[in-house]
Amino acid sequence: MVCPFCNPHPDCIVTKNALAYARFDAFPVTQGHILIIPFRHVSSFFDATDEERTALFDLVARCREIVAERYRPDGWNIGVNVGPAAGQTVPHLHVHLIPRYGGDVPDPRGGVRGVIPEKQKY
Repeated sequence: MVCPFCNPHPDCIVTKNALAYARFDAFPVTQGHILIIPFRHVSSFFDATDEERTALFDLVARCREIVAERYRPDGWNIGVNVGPAAGQTVPHLHVHLIPRYGGDVPDPRGGVRGVIPEKQKY
């Protein structure tokens, strides 16, 4: 399988640093959904180096500014799927920065807890 995140086309890169880059998600959950991806092919957040994790979160902050200016969201979800049981479908580490908008779901309470819907509300 050819990895869709290795060797990104320069036109797809929104911003980057020495170890990672960001691109808009090809299948966005909301307008402005962006992925932050290490250049090195590594499957898991837990297999990334400390330097790569720092680079990823540097870009999360930078992407928040870019997306906020362009789309004006009301909130954010940040997430990483690690392994098939957690929903990871591309075996190359990527961080989701998902802008949230008032009214995009009827009751957003519980946020990322929604990965297991019956546990979302508490």
